[in-house]
Amino acid sequence: MTNPSVTPKTAAAVHGSAPLPLTDSVLEALAITKRGVEELLIESEFAQKLARSEKTGQPLRIKLGLDPTAPDLHLGHTVVLNKLRQLQDLGHQVIFLIGDFTSMIGDPSGRNATRPPLTREQIEENAKTYFRQASLVLDASRTEIRYNSEWCDPLGARGMIELSSRYTVARMMERDDFTKRFKSGTPISIHEFLYPLMQGYDSVALKADLELGGTDQKFNLLVGRELQKDYGQEPQCILTMPLLEGLDGVEKMSKSKNNYIGITEPANTMFGKLMSISDVMMWRYFDLLSFRSIADIAQLKSEVEGGRNPRDAKVALAQEIVTRFHSAQAAEEALADFVNRSKGGIPDDVQDVAVSGAPLGVAHLLKQAGLCASTSEAMRMVDQGGVRIDGAVVADKALKLEAGTFVLQVGKRKFARVTLSA
Repeated sequence: MTNPSVTPKTAAAVHGSAPLPLTDSVLEALAITKRGVEELLIESEFAQKLARSEKTGQPLRIKLGLDPTAPDLHLGHTVVLNKLRQLQDLGHQVIFLIGDFTSMIGDPSGRNATRPPLTREQIEENAKTYFRQASLVLDASRTEIRYNSEWCDPLGARGMIELSSRYTVARMMERDDFTKRFKSGTPISIHEFLYPLMQGYDSVALKADLELGGTDQKFNLLVGRELQKDYGQEPQCILTMPLLEGLDGVEKMSKSKNNYIGITEPANTMFGKLMSISDVMMWRYFDLLSFRSIADIAQLKSEVEGGRNPRDAKVALAQEIVTRFHSAQAAEEALADFVNRSKGGIPDDVQDVAVSGAPLGVAHLLKQAGLCASTSEAMRMVDQGGVRIDGAVVADKALKLEAGTFVLQVGKRKFARVTLSA
């Protein structure tokens, strides 16, 4: 297998007999790197990498790989993107790796069943928006964009066999999700073993100094470190970021769980969703999403504990996030819209919907207007007092509406101006 990535650089550069002194600027960079992280392995090695970078003026190569498994990014994705931007602002070379090859394998991390691989067409369609959306966080002009098909496709069958020979089945089975599936008798396909190997080979190909990922990626990141040693490279350090819980405060943020905040959602929607998180969860969002200093957040938390309304802190968070992905003006308008809604007002961006079939039961009307997924859900919302027509709470599930135009509201954030005809 042709291996253009082998380099004479060895671990001795970091573990040498005379470690480099850690200057104040290196210690500051290390503190910025560690803020909000789950784990930094190995910290002493990374400190020496930073010191060497400062001494030589050579930026570190910092890699983040994302498989384009869905077309849009949400705030959960930005936890690691924010960290990447911080490292970019420290002067290091950020590599945004789109896993167009590995997406066709399917990452089994944290899964109890084989994930169906994506087709090339699906991958290409999803990848179109990935970097554009990531550039809302990263400085696109200073970001190196790569696709791992560049070096994975040329491997061929011979290269894949040689790469596979560098890792044992026993080591692969150290991975927690593989172990659980094996013990439970749940099938594990051979191609799933290839995923961590290919992700690890990405680090070899890119000569990465540091790789970022979520906590569920730790095993894969460690494979990259070991493969680099095997190829004669200085091993990368790894940095894992916590997984951000979604709006439910329990499950990790996910579009499939409908507990997400998309980074391209309208400003008013984004603001409203952020205001819906719990007062307790708000501080985790501050830690993982805010660019405020640690001291600023601690001061804000102290004020809330001292009696300040937690809503004020949540508004500050929502405005910061909306400003980042939209604008300061959009954040101010979103706040005004939220206040208007909380007073029972109607938002400015309410959608217009045409429905026929009058007279029509309220549950069927809510379903056809797209405000409830089903009539049974609509009935539950009426029972809970969560349905309003022209500002008045609906208490009668048997209510039928004649032809006309109404403003329907479900919960705090769902509105529609419905024109009902016969």
